[in-house]
Amino acid sequence: EKAVISHGERVAQMILAKYERIEFKEAEELKDTQRGDGGFGHTGL
Repeated sequence: EKAVISHGERVAQMILAKYERIEFKEAEELKDTQRGDGGFGHTGL
């Protein structure tokens, strides 16, 4: 089936979006941090 596209007629859309490529590295063990000292839900007060 043929389609007729006239001059100036809109036939497509394009969205440009920035994205980052990341690389995961597997750790053998996690080190303790100050942030994790209080435990789950601890506010530090």
